[in-house]
Amino acid sequence: MIDISGTHLALAAFGGVLIGAAVTLLLATLGRIAGISGILLGVIRPDRTGDMGWRIAFILGLLLAPLVTYMVTQRPIEIVVDTSLPMLIVAGLLVGIGTALGSGCTSGHGVCGIARLSPRSLTATVIFMVVAIVVVALGRFGAGG
Repeated sequence: MIDISGTHLALAAFGGVLIGAAVTLLLATLGRIAGISGILLGVIRPDRTGDMGWRIAFILGLLLAPLVTYMVTQRPIEIVVDTSLPMLIVAGLLVGIGTALGSGCTSGHGVCGIARLSPRSLTATVIFMVVAIVVVALGRFGAGG
């Protein structure tokens, strides 16, 4: 069940504003696209000197966001994972393969690329969405759920 109370909507809107501000700041100050897969890959396999600090700060910001949200709202963040570990591993591998094949992830293409009106990002995002809809439909209805 989805809770769409005023508090949740306000937090979602605030989160969207923060995402927009973060990607705009990153592009304006460093000329970099806020694609999470590329940022993480640059930490795992650094290819540029002096490029590590902002990448680590960006990833730490993503990891610390739930803690900051808890500190502001005083409500625990509930995370529910209702699938098996093997399914999560397969899904993660498929996402990684798709990210490599698509030359970017949903954040890079969907948030930054669409904002820049990139035809490649528009195409990639449509493909992401169609595949996600099909996978959810097959998972929920095809498996008898």
